Amino acid sequence: MHHSHTEVNRGNLVIAIVMNLSITLAEVIGGILSGSLSLISDALHNLSDGLALVISYFALKISQRQNNERLTFGYKRVEILSALFNGVVLLAISAFLFKEAYTRLRNPEPINSSLMTIVALVGLLANFISVLILREDSHKNLNVRSAYIHLLSDTFSSIGVVTGGILIHLYGIYYIDPILTFLIGIYIIKESLGIIGETVEILMQAVPKGIDINKIREEIEALDEVKDLHHVHIWRLNDTSVHFEGHINLKENLTATEIVPIYRKIEDILKSYGITHSTLQIEYECCKGVGLIKKTSL
Repeated sequence: MHHSHTEVNRGNLVIAIVMNLSITLAEVIGGILSGSLSLISDALHNLSDGLALVISYFALKISQRQNNERLTFGYKRVEILSALFNGVVLLAISAFLFKEAYTRLRNPEPINSSLMTIVALVGLLANFISVLILREDSHKNLNVRSAYIHLLSDTFSSIGVVTGGILIHLYGIYYIDPILTFLIGIYIIKESLGIIGETVEILMQAVPKGIDINKIREEIEALDEVKDLHHVHIWRLNDTSVHFEGHINLKENLTATEIVPIYRKIEDILKSYGITHSTLQIEYECCKGVGLIKKTSL
């Protein structure tokens, strides 16, 4: 049995939360005063970022609670639920932005481009700093990555708002504002669907991408003592913990002492595939007729 744990810096999340909520307030005020829909949409996106960061922070704390008799796997999947929730919220926000942008496209309104640009620049700077703060942890944890994607997408949207403010100031083309809102929404949807897809795969206990179950079988069955591998399950408990269980049919009826070295060899093979926890049922002349994956009868 092997376990791996990757530490995430919760203090970085707190810094990002404070910065994000401060920028949200500034952009809401700036958007109302300037009349910019894209700035208000950026503020709403920032607000969702702040909420996502808060949810991610508490999910991270909860996930580190100890396993107990009722929750034998612990609270690790709270982070996956958090990531799923954040992704769905982003989709809902995108739908709202599309509706508002369509209304504004049909009825363009004058915009204070100077105020819009200044506020967007401040938001861009804050978002960029938050992205840098969370970048390292985003590679360690899907929950943090969902919050990181929120911030990264808002950084891009802030760049768009700044660009739009400059173009409106130079050329007075007010329809650029709702067009930018559409583009921001499309980007948010693209990133959200990626997060949602990965969380659904984890909740459905799908074999993680990059793990070839047939290659694992070939390596295990290549061991001299092993006749076949069958009744296999591979799944992720969260984004870092990969579990494996399977039945190992031996060629000879060996004692428990003789089985231990075989178990270690198999465990080493599984570790090479990033599998962090393995449960093996060693057998001799059992489960006849069962394939690599046991089919569920309908």
